[in-house]
Amino acid sequence: MDQPTQADRTGIVVVDKPVGWTSHDVVAKVRRLAGQKRVGHAGTLDPLASGVLPVLLGRATRLMELVQSGRKAYRTTVALGRATGTDDGEGSVIAEAPVPGLSAATIEGTLAGFRGEILQTPPPYSALKVDGQRAYVLARRGESVTLAPRAVTIDALELLAFSSTELELQVVCSRGTYIRALARDVARALGTVGYMSALRRTSVGPFSAIEAWSPDQLAADGLAAHILSAQRVLPEAPLLSLNAGDTRKVCNGQSIQVDGPLRPGHAWVYDPDGRLLCLGTVDGSLLRPLIQL
Repeated sequence: MDQPTQADRTGIVVVDKPVGWTSHDVVAKVRRLAGQKRVGHAGTLDPLASGVLPVLLGRATRLMELVQSGRKAYRTTVALGRATGTDDGEGSVIAEAPVPGLSAATIEGTLAGFRGEILQTPPPYSALKVDGQRAYVLARRGESVTLAPRAVTIDALELLAFSSTELELQVVCSRGTYIRALARDVARALGTVGYMSALRRTSVGPFSAIEAWSPDQLAADGLAAHILSAQRVLPEAPLLSLNAGDTRKVCNGQSIQVDGPLRPGHAWVYDPDGRLLCLGTVDGSLLRPLIQL
């Protein structure tokens, strides 16, 4: 197990990414404030979007995959009557179509077809790879990009407001869902064309906008005031405290017997001094170290 240096900070900072910033810009800012290189984000947000971007520091970066796999929630605006090449407001208009008369009942009937598991074709301007190259690189060259539909899950899709030119939607979805593609497809299903004109992410897994801080606030308050424990990644997982002998075994990657039986799942494992050792899995009375921290 890596031993932390005096300057090492481990945990999660929930950043409220401003419009115009890239996710990399946010990481660079937090890296400067933390004074350490080991910093990464969990779930890219495009410059057009704002909202929740969990940033992991130190050994907590090993939990990135767990954070990224969590459900995500968004509020988005769909502009109707025009389509863009990027399926968002940054692209050039490539098509126009009249918008049919809309009612709440008509829209609700359309949205019902997008709930649950659906097949979604990602936008050509995406980071997915085609023959080893990013799709957006090919698209920017003017090359034709064909991406295969893939299964995503829309857990919730709610109409918040609408007019003759736009919809405001709330979405809860699985990892890998493109809200740009959802906006495009909903517009088509309504008998017109459209694109995502605004996007705000309101949560990623257990992290919500309520506890998100702007880069300016982090700089003013000091980063340390807003670092959350790595344990917040799985807040419902039980806590296990080990004796010195079992601590040595777990640090060496060995499984151990614990007081049980415990329900199968994850557990946070601590040494006798209260230092977080790892995220483990438990089944009955057997603890297996999973991610050393």
